[in-house]
Amino acid sequence: MIGATLTTRLAQDGIDKRTVTAFTLAFLVYNLKVFWAWIVDGVRIPLLGRLGQRVSWLLLAGVAVIAAVVNLALVDPAASIQATIVAAVLVGIAGATYDIVIDAYRIETLKPYQLGVGSGMSQYGWRIGAAAAGALALVVAERRGWAAAYIACAAFALPAMLTGLVVGEPARHVVASGQRGIAAVWKSISGPFAEFLRRSGAWLVLLFILVHKIGDTLANLTLRLLFDELGYSNDEIALYDVGFGFWAFLVGIFVGGVLYARLGLQRSVLAALVLMCVSNLGFAVLAAVGHSNPGLAAAIGFENFASGFGGVVVVAFFSALCNLQFTAAQYALISAAASVLGRLLTGTSAGALIESMGYANYYLLTTVLALPGILLFWYMMRQGLVDRALGTAARDD
Repeated sequence: MIGATLTTRLAQDGIDKRTVTAFTLAFLVYNLKVFWAWIVDGVRIPLLGRLGQRVSWLLLAGVAVIAAVVNLALVDPAASIQATIVAAVLVGIAGATYDIVIDAYRIETLKPYQLGVGSGMSQYGWRIGAAAAGALALVVAERRGWAAAYIACAAFALPAMLTGLVVGEPARHVVASGQRGIAAVWKSISGPFAEFLRRSGAWLVLLFILVHKIGDTLANLTLRLLFDELGYSNDEIALYDVGFGFWAFLVGIFVGGVLYARLGLQRSVLAALVLMCVSNLGFAVLAAVGHSNPGLAAAIGFENFASGFGGVVVVAFFSALCNLQFTAAQYALISAAASVLGRLLTGTSAGALIESMGYANYYLLTTVLALPGILLFWYMMRQGLVDRALGTAARDD
């Protein structure tokens, strides 16, 4: 709702490129979620807390997402860009909190040998929801306007809430200490980070997490600007980007799950990094060729296949890095670090880079920026740092 869909909405309202790309800074809220993830781990919600720590927070965060999306639906970007910024940030805060709870719920529900398949299933669910919401928003907006489109999409927060009510608390959830006081609060905040950073090679692993997705994020958060520049209609975007890309993503998830089981975590992650790097080249070619439906289908197809593949194996790796005592806080740290640099660069410089060098050269640059992550992970493999950095989520005991 604050990604590709909002980019399309703003572009169609005549907002300039620099302002549109600056809206990706709203995603930085997701990168700040590490600062309140400890609350999700340790603060019990009155009344709702009877349902369990994870389920109660799942319901509260879900209601917050619905309210924030409806609020964003009711603002008019053309009339007040400031009100739109505030509404987008509120969606980011609510969505980030929802992510914290859902990620912790998934990791604590799965056994170590299920992390690969479970990551694949979570990617299936995420992509189906994103595709359905994205397509519905475009179709409804074309016929009833953007306000109606956003209100309709708010309902997509409901399935996770219902799942929590039906399934209940995750089996591997470790109950946080009931201690109170300033010292206990500080320990709740700092403990997850201190434990992670004490592991062998943790700083190098954290560096990899920070840099591996810069090129991919810079490319993906600007795609709708490229489509608008090339003159694609909402229906064409819905068909190729949301529709065709959806099926390519699902195939990528399936292949990622199979190769994860056959190649193991490390080699499958390295393969995913290479695929995601190469996928950016397709959009450089599309930008050079111009409006071409077959070209759009090919570029979108390969990018979504690579993203589906990478989503399975990279998310499995990140999940395995967590200590079950701090699941929400540590996964929030890892997932936030994975995209913070790319989002910051997109929001502060992508628009200017596109205007100065053109789309084709811009996507060539995003390809080059993906190379450091590949080289760093290869080095970590050679030094045995990947295995030594894994947390208790990767163990049965």
